[in-house]
Amino acid sequence: MTDMHLSDAIRYVGADDTDIDLFESQYPVPNGVSYNSYVILDEKVAVMDTVDRRRTGEWLEKLEAVLAGRKPDYLVIQHLEPDHAGSIGALAERYPDMELVASAKAVQMLPKFYPACPNPTRAVKEGDALPLGKHSLTFVMAPMVHWPEVMVSYESAEKVLFSADGFGTFGAIAKDRPWIEEAGRYYFNIVGKYGAQVQALLKKAAGLDIAAIAPLHGPVLREDLGFYLGKYDQWSRYEPEEKDAVLVAHASIHGNTARAAALLTEILESRGAKVKTADLCRCDQAEAVADAFHCGKAVFLSSTYDGGLFPPMEHFLLHLRDKTWRSRTVALVENGSWAPAAACRMRTILEGMRDIALFDEVHTIQGAVKEADRAALEKLADELLAK
Repeated sequence: MTDMHLSDAIRYVGADDTDIDLFESQYPVPNGVSYNSYVILDEKVAVMDTVDRRRTGEWLEKLEAVLAGRKPDYLVIQHLEPDHAGSIGALAERYPDMELVASAKAVQMLPKFYPACPNPTRAVKEGDALPLGKHSLTFVMAPMVHWPEVMVSYESAEKVLFSADGFGTFGAIAKDRPWIEEAGRYYFNIVGKYGAQVQALLKKAAGLDIAAIAPLHGPVLREDLGFYLGKYDQWSRYEPEEKDAVLVAHASIHGNTARAAALLTEILESRGAKVKTADLCRCDQAEAVADAFHCGKAVFLSSTYDGGLFPPMEHFLLHLRDKTWRSRTVALVENGSWAPAAACRMRTILEGMRDIALFDEVHTIQGAVKEADRAALEKLADELLAK
């Protein structure tokens, strides 16, 4: 298991959840997820966030072991989403004199989750400090990364940035997977809509001397921090990691549109293109969303359904729109045996996004893929790669 303790004074008390099937009831997490929480032991004791109530018991046992008979003076609440704040009630009941420290917005929102919480609260603002002894926390507001009450905390003695959901990943800590494997899928689906707010937070972080980043999901980051900061900078600018890579995403009812997608993929790869593919009827759509952000170009192929767009494609495009997907080159292919209409609906959704360079010409397949379709797909591939 990756060592999550930062030092003798800053201890990890989080918990893995490998029983969960869907994060936020929508994102598959086959490798589970971690709920990270930390304790700073000094003249004063600060607990940094809690965990989802699915792991309250385990968390309290770890916390009590680290406290070794001491009582926490503060619970720092960086984010009120239930996967991090789900155990506030249990801790507050055990330590009613413990002060809850949070942004003013979080203090305002707290009764919505814990209407009977008896603990004293302290609302902090940008730049406020919480001295603990040798350690001290300075609070940095991070509204809409990705809730309005979010803040992050900088501990100056050991130069640790407690980054809330920023720099988090899917995956249990015990799985010990490379950060990049799950970080993109997590970022684009959870935080990605808020690129401007992430940019604002990165500008604030640039003024801090950071030796470690401690997120609320995934591993503590200690080395090559420029890599992680660089990824967040690129992602939050909506810049593709691979400008010339192509996502070929299809939604096929009976397999004909899928065969067209396979043929197009073969043609693109024969011309040296890097291609990512997604069967939107069967794949993890969160992974497909991440691939759409990674690639600079995309081709969407969909069957017509009930005079409109096949629902798996419509759901995918609407998800991309809601996550502020933008600044990409896109071509469309539709299939319809008697009244093809998928491209019209795809175009309507895409035209509502920013800076999408959408091909004017749409190729329409009618039923099975024919030799004329191959010629049209070869032309599409050449024009797409020339962009």
